[in-house]
Amino acid sequence: MNTNRPIRVLVVDDSPTMVNTMATLLSQEPRIEIVGRAGDGNRAVSLARLLRPDVITMDLLLPGLDGPAAIAAIMSDAPARILVVSAVADRGADLGFQAIRAGALELIAKPNVTSGEELRKWGRELTNSICLMAEVPVISRRKIREVVPPLLSKGARVDIFGLAASTGGPPALAEILSRLPKDLPVPIVVAQHITEGFTPGMVRWLSQVTPLGVSIARDGERLEPGKVYFPLDGHDLTIDRGLARLSPTRGGPCPSGDLLLSSLSRVYGGRAGGGVLTGMGDDGARGLLDIRRSGGVTMAQDEASSVVFGMPKAALDIGATEQALPLSAMPDFIRNCCLKPSYDRPRGDGA
Repeated sequence: MNTNRPIRVLVVDDSPTMVNTMATLLSQEPRIEIVGRAGDGNRAVSLARLLRPDVITMDLLLPGLDGPAAIAAIMSDAPARILVVSAVADRGADLGFQAIRAGALELIAKPNVTSGEELRKWGRELTNSICLMAEVPVISRRKIREVVPPLLSKGARVDIFGLAASTGGPPALAEILSRLPKDLPVPIVVAQHITEGFTPGMVRWLSQVTPLGVSIARDGERLEPGKVYFPLDGHDLTIDRGLARLSPTRGGPCPSGDLLLSSLSRVYGGRAGGGVLTGMGDDGARGLLDIRRSGGVTMAQDEASSVVFGMPKAALDIGATEQALPLSAMPDFIRNCCLKPSYDRPRGDGA
């Protein structure tokens, strides 16, 4: 967007107190201009069409159209960058991932406090998210071209596959996991950057779209084929001799894609596979490079299908992979490198 003008923000929430609180916190940032306020989904859609804001903060439990329905209408008629700001209750978390599927970019939990330094800290985090999001190109819904994934040399095979993702990651993961078979012969481990409190909702949502088992890993749990593992909120996931290891995050992107992918390189060497999906920043690039250096299989999402090309670009720039694939080609790529080659299968009596 044009950096010479303020970031124009529409605030949507059915609580006048919350709207006023957010407007007050955001108005302290000179780069942000509050251009509108809405207390229900229908009004939000109307103002989005009229005002064409750069960023919309969107509650989910709204009168009239709920958050996901309002987001779907906005992305159809007046595409904008949408940041969900909602309470982390079971229904709120589940609606959050319906909102992500409809086109929202990120989820942020509402604050548990109403005054003091904690509220100001939350306001700074919200402001920072809006300023970062304003740099993301607005993407309306589009059909991604189908591409045949490249053939792997002599049928390179892996025993585990790791994925790292951030902004735009949940719908990308849904697309990939929904097209993998229930009998996939390896486990999949994922580091998806997400606000604390939303991981259980993401796991429930993804469980509905894939035949694979999706769960939050337990420390010391042995990984099983055909299952997908996410770390606990606020924790990093690494793998040690086929066991999940959880540790409280040490700062930086959470969970860390670099830590996860590097652990696959150490444990599995050339039998590890990894990919970096859409997201801001460069997390996952160094971990993916470790997998490539150990002889494993690597890939990154291409620019055309990424919501944000930051993480995949970082991986490509440092030579962590040469495979820049559209999202539509990734499920076949993963399936191809996880299937056991025919010469590994036991022969019949007549062979």
